[in-house]
Amino acid sequence: MTGSRKTRVMLVDDHEIVRLGLMTLINDRWDMEVVGEAGDAAGALREAERLKPDVILMDIRMPGEGGIEATRQIMARLPEMRIVMLTSFADDELLVRAISAGAVGYVLKQVGNAELLRAITAAARGEALLDPRTTARLLTRVREADRKDNSDAFRELSDREMDVLAQVARGLGNAEIGEKLNLSEKTVRNYISTMFEKLSLSNRVELAVYAIEHHLFEKQGRE
Repeated sequence: MTGSRKTRVMLVDDHEIVRLGLMTLINDRWDMEVVGEAGDAAGALREAERLKPDVILMDIRMPGEGGIEATRQIMARLPEMRIVMLTSFADDELLVRAISAGAVGYVLKQVGNAELLRAITAAARGEALLDPRTTARLLTRVREADRKDNSDAFRELSDREMDVLAQVARGLGNAEIGEKLNLSEKTVRNYISTMFEKLSLSNRVELAVYAIEHHLFEKQGRE
């Protein structure tokens, strides 16, 4: 999102009353607008291709092909799409499958309005939104990596890049990382881009997974 353009959001939930509530909340914001909605996976794919929103809020459980399959199909057609999963409870298996399908994060439906809006903003910026309280538990189950036991996993990274990586793995956004490490947001973005190249990774979720799989926190001597 550049300049003053509003973040364009699409809602996918099989309950109309949920969509209405989300629409009211989002449209009350000056910097966001709901541009479309769908009640099932087929409608989600159709409307995503037609509207190309910035962010999709996707219910993880829907009749028929659910939100995970819808996410997989959308990401296959629109790989730059940012999808945030909405779930009523933190089911580890479903959340891992959603992240593997391409979702950039998840939000519990019962969270406060501010946190939901923060999730949309983070997704629009291309940041992963992973609850720091459960990130480690979930991401360690996303995939098995052949390089898990490689003692040289972080050999190419500078100390400062390691500091930034640790905060990415905790689920912090660029602005939060910058504030914590006394860096500008642009500098944080540059560090992350460099790490993508050095580690042959393509997004923040993969970066966080890599850090946790290779026991970054243990190597740095902190939780």
